[in-house]
Amino acid sequence: MSAGRAYLDHAATTALRPAAREAFLAASDVLGNPTSVHGSGRRARAVLDEALESIAADLGVRRSWLILTSGGTEADNLAVRGAALAAQAADPARSAVAVCASDHAAVLETARSLAPRIAARELPVTGRGAVDPDALDRALADGAVSVVSAALVNNETGILQDLASISAAARAHGAVVHTDAVQAVGHAALPAPGTVDLMSLSGHKIGAPVGVGVLVADPAVPLTAQSTGGGQQRGVRSGTLDAAHAASLAAALHEVLAEAEAESARLRDLAARLREGIARIDPSVRFTAPEDVPQAGHIVHATFPGADQDALLFLLDERGVDSSGGSACSAGVQRGSHVLEAMGVDARGHAMLRLSLGWTSTAEDVDIVLAALPEALQRARAVGSLFG
Repeated sequence: MSAGRAYLDHAATTALRPAAREAFLAASDVLGNPTSVHGSGRRARAVLDEALESIAADLGVRRSWLILTSGGTEADNLAVRGAALAAQAADPARSAVAVCASDHAAVLETARSLAPRIAARELPVTGRGAVDPDALDRALADGAVSVVSAALVNNETGILQDLASISAAARAHGAVVHTDAVQAVGHAALPAPGTVDLMSLSGHKIGAPVGVGVLVADPAVPLTAQSTGGGQQRGVRSGTLDAAHAASLAAALHEVLAEAEAESARLRDLAARLREGIARIDPSVRFTAPEDVPQAGHIVHATFPGADQDALLFLLDERGVDSSGGSACSAGVQRGSHVLEAMGVDARGHAMLRLSLGWTSTAEDVDIVLAALPEALQRARAVGSLFG
């Protein structure tokens, strides 16, 4: 960032890594369609093959598990819709999917879109953000659920799910398990091999360009194609394969995973400084994920009573802080966070603030936020008092 400005919205997108940029540019110079059999096509295929082998090795899976996508949203759609439709085609009794109520819209809306053919059973979470195990058991009891989906790391709060327990319950009832791990890479341990059947990843969250992701999918899990065409990628996701984006994703992923342990510790330290500083500035603040809740270390989500949401974000932006709120606004009307609602948190009359750290974050960024927050919060509360 430029001097005096702090970017704390890495959960939305992070900066392009030099290694990823270089890999993209180098691959873009290779002319040819990777499916063409002539010399240029074979050279393009070699670039693609190298990228896929690198991704598979870093994730600890076979290359046959990888389906390149345009990002996390497409990967989530392909996983939830593709697996649910394939399961129902094989067994009409599989007439439901179960998805975590606090998950990203890419999962929730995909599940809801399957109605009336397939019902979406939304799994409630506890006040600590974890899937309620009793509710999961009830959702699975009749054997109708084909897919269980829960994000490894919540994109708004950073809270971790216990995928091992969720997976064990799902598989006992013959359901396949999907996780959206978009926010997890580099910040939390990815599921151990065999824990999940389907996992979504996105390039721009880890320093690759926007426009590339991957669905890590066990080939034993049938998937109904969501588009038709030339039959590339198991016939599940047709279209010309993008060697340049694949190379960039491979470079970013390799760098992130190689640095994960040290980088995660560094960001946790910065997040701790943020929490401590915010609590000093405003003792009434509520952190959505208390320190004893299992969570990734790069997201600090807080609510401030009496403050106006839009005013706080605008005033922080005006003072050089890029952040987000975690709630959507339509036509100027504030809407609550579905994540907080799922957790039973009443945030009416509160401003929500998500500060998310990434590979370019520094102690100076933290200092800028803490310097800007007192006045921004005071003025946002003045606005809030007008509508209270």
